[in-house]
Amino acid sequence: MLKKRLIPVLLLKNGRMVKGRQFRDYRDTGDPISASRIYNAQKADELMFLDIDASSEGRSTLLHVVQKVSEECFMPFTVGGGVQTVDDVRNLLNAGADKVLINSAAVTNPSLVEQAANMFGQQCIISGVDVRREDGHYRIYTHGASKPTDLDLVQYIHQLEEKGAGEFLINSIDRDGMMIGYDGELLKLAVSATKRPVIACGGAGNFQHLAEAFGVYGVHAVACASLFHFGDNNPIRARAFLKNQGIPVKNV
Repeated sequence: MLKKRLIPVLLLKNGRMVKGRQFRDYRDTGDPISASRIYNAQKADELMFLDIDASSEGRSTLLHVVQKVSEECFMPFTVGGGVQTVDDVRNLLNAGADKVLINSAAVTNPSLVEQAANMFGQQCIISGVDVRREDGHYRIYTHGASKPTDLDLVQYIHQLEEKGAGEFLINSIDRDGMMIGYDGELLKLAVSATKRPVIACGGAGNFQHLAEAFGVYGVHAVACASLFHFGDNNPIRARAFLKNQGIPVKNV
């Protein structure tokens, strides 16, 4: 049985780590290099860095930060933000990333996912999907939750799977930073729409929320920011809790 994964998420803004609520009201949470050292020592399964301003500012991810983090990080390392071309993917991989997350550009240019997957392998291409619930339906947003689309969530996931997306990061805009639990209906819908691994993001506030995401909603990994940034929670304690709940996690 595949082990379930715990993935700390670090949001980058001007080279610093930040955290907000519902994609706004960001506050500084520290130095990304120091945080990567800590999560590496805590044996996190993976680490994810998202440059939250890159797409809206029309620029690439800060490569120098990626390079520094890769020198400290000895676990799979995902980077996203501002990825527009195959060259952007190549540059991030060359800088030390193991996986690259493509979000906004996949909406405007789905062939980018196909090109990147064919060139570098499906295993290193993650499709990010930012979703907000509106009038009983789920609407996909791009550019840091600032631009709505008319895409159907299930059809969009199907399309990207066919293009070669290796995993999906499903991020609830409504739950982001709220620490009230994941959007179970959203996650179940995403899991049922694809054979690829689904990573839950947005809403984790305690370890029981993680157990529900795995045991009830069927996701393959959980991406957490506020849960690990605030308080004394960490991947070591989370893994011990999940193991006691019968969730298959790696032994450290």
